[in-house]
Amino acid sequence: MSKTSKKAAAGTRKARIEEMRRAERSRERRNRVITITLSTVIVAGLAGFGAYALDKADEKEEQQAAAAKKPVRGEQTWDAKKLGREHVQAAVDYPMNPPVGGDHHQAWMTCDGTVYTKAIGKENAVHSLEHGAVWVTYNDKAADADVKALGDKVSRTPYTLMSPVDDQSGTIMLSAWGYQLTVDKASDPRVEQFLTKYVQGSQTPEPGAACANGLTQ
Repeated sequence: MSKTSKKAAAGTRKARIEEMRRAERSRERRNRVITITLSTVIVAGLAGFGAYALDKADEKEEQQAAAAKKPVRGEQTWDAKKLGREHVQAAVDYPMNPPVGGDHHQAWMTCDGTVYTKAIGKENAVHSLEHGAVWVTYNDKAADADVKALGDKVSRTPYTLMSPVDDQSGTIMLSAWGYQLTVDKASDPRVEQFLTKYVQGSQTPEPGAACANGLTQ
């Protein structure tokens, strides 16, 4: 091959290589644009979802705060100043059943969303109320479906406990320190309102006290 031919072939290869490099650079630019565009869309989507989630969380907190301020229709109340808070070893003759406060045993019932299927010590449960728990109780008039629904709700709610109280007057009763509500069905909207208002509510004598590591039966 003549020098001229070799020179022409080398020029062709160089041109081809340069063309390939230009094409590669073009692909890289397109990929960067696509990546940046997708990243922008994803970030914008996440930001939008985050704002939506925050709005929903704020809305839920506002609803809970509003529910906590409203009185619960039909609830009974007792003067908290007249409810004793001494630790005792003997059984206590409470003026209400289930009790909503008063002298109690030094050991509390574990109340971390705990569902008991047998009767528990009232003196121990009252100690749990002192810690800000709500005690959900029922007698043999309660439907099995309602007992299950209540158990599911309690098991998802810290600072609550549930147990049967055969000799209580109401079918389903919810007790907090100084407050009590009687309902016939688990679906009664006042159940949720009572829990929202009194689980670690302002009535709690010892807010933040433990509900775990107590008695378990």
